[in-house]
Amino acid sequence: MDSIGFTQMKDGTREEYEFLGGLWQAHIQATLADNVLGLLKAMQGPTLGYKIDRYQHSLQSATRAKADGADEETVVCALLHDIGDSIAPENHSAAAAANLRPYIGEKNHWIIAHHGVFQGYYFFHHTGGDRDARERYRGHPHFEACAAFCERWDQNSFDPDYETAPLSAFEPAVRRLFARAPQAFA
Repeated sequence: MDSIGFTQMKDGTREEYEFLGGLWQAHIQATLADNVLGLLKAMQGPTLGYKIDRYQHSLQSATRAKADGADEETVVCALLHDIGDSIAPENHSAAAAANLRPYIGEKNHWIIAHHGVFQGYYFFHHTGGDRDARERYRGHPHFEACAAFCERWDQNSFDPDYETAPLSAFEPAVRRLFARAPQAFA
């Protein structure tokens, strides 16, 4: 079979869906790391008032995580934590977490999903928000890890003078992460 016979999904057969599934999975697996890196690279450009752009912020976050001795998955998460910015600015944490979820552990998923509200500790009080919004998660097993992620690698990664590693230093780790078999999750 080189293509399916149906034009409406309701008319497909098991064989056709198995065929499509194999092609789709092979294509996605072959292009996933490039697509995610493309989201990261799309953040290059205007600094939008910051001293560095969002791309450099992401590289700097990952550089700091690596320098602190974080494991490879966590370093990649630091690199990709804001990839949702350009496609879901109002819920960028959830967007990034959803994209990374099948390839990362539960702890890193929780951190990425919640880092936006935890990051708010540093500025919400200046913008009319509740800087202590993260307190609703106090007692969660990953609360302290998320607070540390934001304190050590996120809120302080807007420094144009910080010696930041280039993307090439992280790209092999990104490719290894997305070469993993996707995990099932609830």
